[in-house]
Formats: sequence, structure tokens, C-alpha cells
Amino acid sequence: MLKRFMQAMLLALLCVCAGSLSARDLPQFTGLVKQNSPAVVNISIKQKLSPKKMLPEEFKTPEAEELFDELMKRFFDPEGKGENPFGFDSDSRGSGFIYSADGYVVTNHHVVQDADEIKVKLSDGRELTATVVGTDERTDIALLKVAATGLPVLKMGTSQNLEVGEWVLAIGSPFGFDHSATAGIVSATGRSLPAENYVPFIQTDVAINPGNSGGPLFNLDGEVVGINSQIYSQSGGFMGVSFAIPVDIALDVINQLKSKGKVARGWIGVYIQEISAELAQSFNMFKPEGALVAQVMPRGPAANVLKQGDVILEFDGVQINDASALPPLVGKTPLGKDVTVGVLRNGERQNVTLKIAELPNERELPAAASQPDQPIHQPVAGVLGMKLLTVSPQTLEALNLKGGVQVEEVIGEPARKTGIIAGDIISEINGQPVTSLETARSIATGLETGKTVAVLVQRDGSARFLAMKVEANATE
Repeated sequence: MLKRFMQAMLLALLCVCAGSLSARDLPQFTGLVKQNSPAVVNISIKQKLSPKKMLPEEFKTPEAEELFDELMKRFFDPEGKGENPFGFDSDSRGSGFIYSADGYVVTNHHVVQDADEIKVKLSDGRELTATVVGTDERTDIALLKVAATGLPVLKMGTSQNLEVGEWVLAIGSPFGFDHSATAGIVSATGRSLPAENYVPFIQTDVAINPGNSGGPLFNLDGEVVGINSQIYSQSGGFMGVSFAIPVDIALDVINQLKSKGKVARGWIGVYIQEISAELAQSFNMFKPEGALVAQVMPRGPAANVLKQGDVILEFDGVQINDASALPPLVGKTPLGKDVTVGVLRNGERQNVTLKIAELPNERELPAAASQPDQPIHQPVAGVLGMKLLTVSPQTLEALNLKGGVQVEEVIGEPARKTGIIAGDIISEINGQPVTSLETARSIATGLETGKTVAVLVQRDGSARFLAMKVEANATE
């Protein structure tokens, strides 16, 4: 009996100690919140919606907007009284933080995009009108200015030393609830998102909801390590995955916006893609790494320096482990700098040198032909599971190609497994240029059954490599 009693007491003591240790190990956020909340702000915007602003983005051209406005006036305001049944204001909210005591405020680009009026609400209740100093859509950063001095500011940290599992805290205004604090851990770093090439996001499980955008993400030292920007959600609310812009990326953008009102970033003029295990095998690589050059822009800095099929393994002394690591690195490289690029070309490692230029805006980027014109010869069936067509010289010139054949139809394996679709233009198979139907058939005939080869295709105006595993009876 005494033995059982002693065992029970010992077990209870162990539970109490374990509970005490667990409680002691958990971070305390109260001091951090009290110290930093005064420099976190609520941002509200008003946008006057006119008929032309209601046009879908794909139809927004000056001519289309003018025509749409004219039609609205003709049908709904024929007497010219200025009436507009579609004209109304739109309100939205976000978060931000005070960057400097003289009134500079940081938030997200998407929070203030197209705003006609911006109000910044401070922790002391003041509501100040803000002007936009500059915004950068590519990193989703905006810098605002309010007419005030002596404001509380936050301490900037660094995102370079963040580790997965590290505690972080967010303060913002989810759903308009000012100065709400939520905590969690860093789930991943250097996370690449679709259409966000210049930001290696910090992924966290901190509860971020609509209204948190633009607010700061803190480490346990009370330093800003990121700016909350996006969530992954199928419901519109928090689902355990949120993304923040690393503060090191943000600070470079903020300083450029403050001094010049815009951001200039480096550019080498190539389209890149990730290397899958299958593509790595086709390029005789031991493992998937680096950034595969799918297309070189003819008037870009890399023209005549890099080639399609090059694998960029090192850029300016920094190892490139995957394709997503390259754009942010290029973007922050000083303009005009000569950099050494380590590439794998035709199975051999070599270094090339190119000069960094400024990234053009979207309108200045060379545009490839939207749709190739009709081929001029009859199809030939049975090449690697495809019906192929000759491509006209006009289409090849528009796409800056020296040769190629077009896929009329995918009729079998291995093309179907590879992901080739009708309309693709094949310009290279297994490192050999495809200049005609005859060369396509000749190359395919010489391929070893079971081998994985790289196939270079043009699709929707851009190039990409696909990994194809050669099967028996690939040609007929």
C-alpha cells in the first residue's frame, strides 16, 4: 500500500515538474506587444469606382475604357446631368507600421492600390491622411507619408537568420479589429509562390486574416523580420498557412521608394524553370539543382552569353540550389555590375560573365507571337507519339527560333506522358536542334529505349523543357 502511495506521489510530482518546465519554455509576448503596438497602424482606403474601373483586367486599355464610359453615359445619362448609376465608393482596410518618426509608413501595395483616399489611424486615436510616396507591385510593398513628427517607430531586424520552428508574432487589424496580436512559428523560409518571382517568402502558421496585410512580423527580440502579405485559404480566412515578405527584401525596396519613388532591379533576360528529377536525369546530373535556362531573350543581357539548356548553378558567388533562388538574387544585384555565372553546359561546368541591366516594365518586355500561324505542309504521323507539322518561316521568326516542328495531335506514348499538347512547337530533342520533320524523325529513331531525354517546346510564347522517357516503337 505504501509502495503504491509513493509511486502515485512520484508520478504527480513528475507531472507538476513537466507542466512547470513546459510553461517556462513557452515565450511571453506581453512585453513585446506593449512595446511595439504604438507603432502599428490601421490603414483604411476609399476608392471611387467608375464604370471603366469595373472592366476586367484583360479588357483594360485606354480605348476600351473610353468606349465603356461613353456607352454608360449614352444609356444612363443621355442628358449629360453627370448621373452615374454604377458610380459608388468602395472601402477596405489593412495594416501597416511606422518606419520613421517623421511620418513614413509601410504597408502592402495591394492594400493601397488604386486608392483615392488613404487614412492612417494611429494607436493614440489620431486619423491622418496619407499620400503615396511609391509602391512596388512585384514585392507588394508601399511607402506612405503622413504629416506628423515624433512618432513611435519599430526596430528593423534581419530575416537572414530565421530558422524553421522559431517563434514569431504578428500585430495588425484583422477584420478591422485594431492591434490584434497572433503568434506562431516559422514554417518555412525562401518559399516561392506563383507569379511572385522576386520574393522568397517566409511561411508561418501565425493566424493572418483579411486586414492583417501590411502589418509587421516580429521575432522574440521585438525586431521586424517580415511584412505580412498573403494567406493560403480555400475559405477566405486563416487555414494555417500565411506568408510574409522578408524584411531584408522590404528594406531595399523601402529605401529605393523613399529616395527615388520607384524600384530598379537587376535583370539578365532569361526565362528559367525548375529541374525535376527526370530532367536532371536527361541532363546527366546527379541530382536536381540549379535553374534551367528555358529561353534567352534576344535583346537581353544574357544574349550571346547564356544558351537554352544551360543550368545555372552559381550566380555571383552564390550557389543556386533551385530556380526560385535566382530571381531575388538577380533583382538585388547592382545595375551595371559584371557578374560571374557558373553553368552546366553540355555536361561540363564552366563560368561565363554578363553585365546586369535594369528590369524593363511589362510593356517594354519583348512580346512573343501570341499564336503561330497555320502550318503549310501535311502532317507526318508516328514520331514519339505525335503528329507533327512544318512551321512557317514567319512563325519561326516571330518566336526567334531557327527551326522547329509543331504538334498537331498527341496520338500516343511517350508524348502523352511527357505533357506535350497540340500546338506545342518542338525545337530541340535530347540536345539536338529540330529543324524539320525529317530531323525530328531521325533524332527519334536514334534514341535509346528507356532513356530519359529533354524536349524543348515553345508554348504560349515561352519556352520550357519537358522530360520524355523513350519507349519502344517510338517511331513508325
